Amino acid sequence: MGIRKVSWNGKRVTVAGLGVSGIPAARVLHGLGAVVTVVNDGDDERSRAQAAELEAEGITVRLGDGATLPEGTELVVTTPGWRPDKPLFAAAAEAGVEVWGDVELAWRLRGPDAAPWLAVTGTNGKTTTVRMLASILEAAGLRTAAVGNIGVSLLDAVLGEETYDVLAVELSSYQLHWAPSLRAHSAAVLNLAPDHLDWHGSMEAYAADKGRIYEGNTVACVYNVADKATEDLVREADVEEGCRAIGFTLGTPGPSQLGVVEGILVDRAFVENRQKQAQELAEVADVNPPAPHNVANALAAAALARAFGVEPRAVRDGLRAFRPDPHRIELVEDVQGVVYVDDSKATNTHAAEASLAAYDPIVWIAGGLAKGATFDELVAKSADRLRGVVLIGADRALIREALARHAPEVPVVDLDRTDTGAMSAAVQEAARLARPGDTVLLAPACASMDMFANYNKRGEAFADAVRTLAATGRV
Repeated sequence: MGIRKVSWNGKRVTVAGLGVSGIPAARVLHGLGAVVTVVNDGDDERSRAQAAELEAEGITVRLGDGATLPEGTELVVTTPGWRPDKPLFAAAAEAGVEVWGDVELAWRLRGPDAAPWLAVTGTNGKTTTVRMLASILEAAGLRTAAVGNIGVSLLDAVLGEETYDVLAVELSSYQLHWAPSLRAHSAAVLNLAPDHLDWHGSMEAYAADKGRIYEGNTVACVYNVADKATEDLVREADVEEGCRAIGFTLGTPGPSQLGVVEGILVDRAFVENRQKQAQELAEVADVNPPAPHNVANALAAAALARAFGVEPRAVRDGLRAFRPDPHRIELVEDVQGVVYVDDSKATNTHAAEASLAAYDPIVWIAGGLAKGATFDELVAKSADRLRGVVLIGADRALIREALARHAPEVPVVDLDRTDTGAMSAAVQEAARLARPGDTVLLAPACASMDMFANYNKRGEAFADAVRTLAATGRV
């Protein structure tokens, strides 16, 4: 039953957390007539300012106490970042009160003629794939938007005045955990690697939450042939009758797969005779940039678009029109024959491994907050590509030790500093190690918050240092 059939007048709803999803949820629910109380752990200046705005609209806000369930609560709507083991949720379970996330709320608030969702999750590549998908859908003449975990609120998309034919939706594991009734038209899990395990509690729980995206799919469950765990999630999913498993691969595709043949992206899934036919979609050169993991993203986007009935020409045109977001394998400069690439978004080992696989030889700038990660497998797989390594950040010793074990012959510069100026020094040291034909690659394999506000600021510092080097010959 859709939530529109529920009477919201006087319904007591607790919203857990302020922020980019909590505030819109509180306002939407208040507008529907619910009695809304927002609870928030923090009680800082920013929180007080946000609370004052909401209270002026008639919404109750309780700061500094996110653990206690307000009396009479009939539903909890949580922001994605709140961990499942929070006391508030234990209290809700004891009281028999449901907990929804903002995605669940948006799904339940959809109208009867709402646009279907093409949904994407995975450890890495979600945002790029969703934006590629939206570009392809737009090239097909469809009214669409890239929404979800990329800054555009799903609540705005489903309740706004603009109408859509289809939505390209990025979903994090956090969001999926709190979205039990979500049923997408088609969905993709791009890859699975250990991440956010402190939040989920185990790799098994993390994978299970990712796998929720396949539940109830009607047309296609798209999986990564090179990552068996994603196919396993398809096998475990309860889907609609007739929904198909569609693989994507960087190799030659089999029936019901999309893949690459002699530099061409081809489709053997959405053709009349899957055993004997293959439909050309685009060239690898149409993918920007054509790094292997980005080609995989393009194949996943193409699979979802084809599941929605998009013609091959629109796949090509959409990929050609796509421009990646900053700090995702972004070419900064070519300085005296050395290419400098910013992949600051590579905040975990899985993303860094994909980035390192795209270049050879490499001077690698790495380090930051490891978030519990280990680096032996990453270094072992990438060792033969490394010209040198420059380490920065709080947990750089973990990478240095892995390099000593698996790449002892590779020169390593260990910068014993965590101030933001360390990036300029890192670029200077990388330039000293590099030779013409090399790539200096910022792919930290770590989070940025030990030195920078976020990965964007880290990437900007790298790009600024590289441009200074290009202009002056030194940083």
